[in-house]
Amino acid sequence: MLLSRHGLLAPSVISLLLAGNAVADDARTKAREALQTLQGWYNPNSGIWDTCGWWDGASCMNTVADLAALDPSVMETATYIFNNTFHVGPVSNPNPGPEHKTVYTRDNQPSTSVNARQWLDQAYDDDAWWALAWIAAYDVTKQATYLELAEGIFESLANAWGTNCGGGGLPWNPTSTYVNAITNELFLSVAAHLANRVPDRKQYYVRWAQKEWDWFTAQAFIGANGTINDGLLDNCQSNGDTVWSYNQGVVLGGLVELNRAAPNDKYLPAANKIANAAIATLADSNNVIHEFCEPQCLPDGTQFKGIFIRNLQMLQKASPNDIYQKVISSCATNIWDNDRNKKGQFGVNWAGPIQAVVDASTHSSALDALVAAVAVLGA
Repeated sequence: MLLSRHGLLAPSVISLLLAGNAVADDARTKAREALQTLQGWYNPNSGIWDTCGWWDGASCMNTVADLAALDPSVMETATYIFNNTFHVGPVSNPNPGPEHKTVYTRDNQPSTSVNARQWLDQAYDDDAWWALAWIAAYDVTKQATYLELAEGIFESLANAWGTNCGGGGLPWNPTSTYVNAITNELFLSVAAHLANRVPDRKQYYVRWAQKEWDWFTAQAFIGANGTINDGLLDNCQSNGDTVWSYNQGVVLGGLVELNRAAPNDKYLPAANKIANAAIATLADSNNVIHEFCEPQCLPDGTQFKGIFIRNLQMLQKASPNDIYQKVISSCATNIWDNDRNKKGQFGVNWAGPIQAVVDASTHSSALDALVAAVAVLGA
């Protein structure tokens, strides 16, 4: 650090620090304002946000938790959401599932305080989104019941292990034989997250995460250019379907958490390869991420890009790369400047202009980018 001859910070350094703090404060202010706008859709009776679906509600809650972890000023809003959704959210479950589960407490005994079955909807990817959301809520509140709920959801997922592709992995849902990338990436991520938060069962979760990753990399999910395909055909070959951004994202967070739990010199390089391939495929010349379905991405694609950026920020923290920071900052800047209507709501086309529907899903997805910008600017 540059000092003056009196041992004090040089004026030029002070100016840079003040400028950096101003930029970080501006990013936090924008994210807070966007959260307030998002709350205009929150329905206290349903426990999720009007205009978005069941699994999107989980992603919205994860976004709120991520912002609360960075900005204590929004903690009151966040804890209200977590508490209310915990108690009333299951009324919004569109298809309560038959999946079985066992929830464990910290002393490895069956829990009587949470009912994971209420959060299962017969789609294993949806279940896992809620597990990650409750883990994120636990991270900022340390409320043990949230973590217990995530553990119970995980047990249901683990019970579904085994497909016709190599005998491993999870199918999309209990009645489908479709083997898709997102369900298995989520299983990896949930297991790895739990490994870092449940000390007495750490090795159990590490083994599951490693088992999933070893199986995943042995299948035809990852293409020649390094991007991840949507899923597998009945013969277990790639179905050549769309390269969705969230398929490139969830795996990044899973590998970061797995490397934290059980360090290995292959996990972060694999994540970096996927991230760079995704950016090369999905980013425009201004480093703004696009989805192939834009501008008509309903019902699910409106949520995907925020999930990619959320997980890219996790990788940036663990394995910094200038291009990751450029993408995060560019997305956040363009969203604010070019993809915001007069109500302060964000659309699906982050480069702008506002196109097609604007709802809680498009807005919360964009908010993920603003939250990621807070994280990288405050680092």
